[in-house]
Amino acid sequence: MRGLFVGLLFVAAVATWLLLAGPDRVLGIDAGNLGVAVLMTVSWGSLVVVSRLPGQGIETAVSPGEWRAWIAFAFTAVIAAYAVTHAGAFRGPPLWQNPDAQRVGRTIALMVIAWGIVSAVLHQRWRDRVQQDERDREIEARAGVWARIALSVAAIALAVLLGFTPGDRLAWAPPPMIAHLIVLALIASSLVETGYTALAYWRDRH
Repeated sequence: MRGLFVGLLFVAAVATWLLLAGPDRVLGIDAGNLGVAVLMTVSWGSLVVVSRLPGQGIETAVSPGEWRAWIAFAFTAVIAAYAVTHAGAFRGPPLWQNPDAQRVGRTIALMVIAWGIVSAVLHQRWRDRVQQDERDREIEARAGVWARIALSVAAIALAVLLGFTPGDRLAWAPPPMIAHLIVLALIASSLVETGYTALAYWRDRH
C-alpha cells in the first residue's frame, strides 16, 4: 500500500500545481476545474485505500471527526493558497467584465462544492459509527472561538488599512479587490477553525 499512497500524494501534488501555478488550460480543459476534479479523485481514492488496510487500523484509530477535520483543513489550505496566488485577477474591471476574476471565483466555488461532496461521502461512510460526542462538541466550540477571533482580527486589519490609507495609494484596491479581500478573510477564518480542530484531535490522541 505504501507505493499506492506515494502515487496518490504525487497526483495530489500535480492537482495542486494545476491550481496554483499551472497553465490556464490543459488539453483544452480549464486547469482549475481539472485540478478540482483530480483532488476529489485523490480524496476518494485515499478513503478507499485506507478502508482496505488490514484490520482497518488507521480508520479505526482516528475518529470520524478527526478525519473530517484533516480533510477539511487540506481543502481549505488549497483554497486559501489558490485565492492568494490569483488575487491579482481582481485588480481589473468589475467582475462581469473580468473573465479572469470570474474563472478564479468559479474555481473557488467548485472547490467548496467538492468539499461538500467529500464531506457527504464521509458522513455516509461512518453512518454506523458515533459521529459526534461530548469531546467533539467541545473541540468544535473552541475552534469556533478561534475562528471568530481570526475573522475579527482580519476585519479590523482591513478596516484600518482602507480607512487610514490615502486614496491616491489605493489604486491596487478597486472594489473587486476589496470584495476578494473580504472573501480571503472568511477563508482565513475557516482555515484557523479547521486547523485548530485537526490539531486538537491529534493532541488528544497523543
